[in-house]
Amino acid sequence: MTSPEIATLSWGLMKVKGCSSSYKDCKVWPGGSRAWDWRETGTDHYPGVQPADLEEVMKKGIELLVIGRGMSEALQVPSSTLNFVKQQGIEVRVLPTQKAVAEYNKLAVQGAKVGGVFHSTC
Repeated sequence: MTSPEIATLSWGLMKVKGCSSSYKDCKVWPGGSRAWDWRETGTDHYPGVQPADLEEVMKKGIELLVIGRGMSEALQVPSSTLNFVKQQGIEVRVLPTQKAVAEYNKLAVQGAKVGGVFHSTC
């Protein structure tokens, strides 16, 4: 199963290839995607991405996780969250969302077992 490419990214809007829905923030993994609803885990820009935000994607058999911090990098990613990912044997890359999507798509096209979580605004 391959990771779906992100077809379009603009402020507050993301579309994933093969998916009829559009997202503000999204999670993607080999074979699927869904909206990333921060309310599920109480996430906010600070303290930022929590392990609970990533667990679903990490359980999909990925070897690498890309995190998009927003267009202006307002979304924080605590070192404790990065350590949690690394402890599971998963490589993690944290980038501004535009660069994160480009990196994710490059890896997805190459057939890597890649997942991602992306914030499409600030």
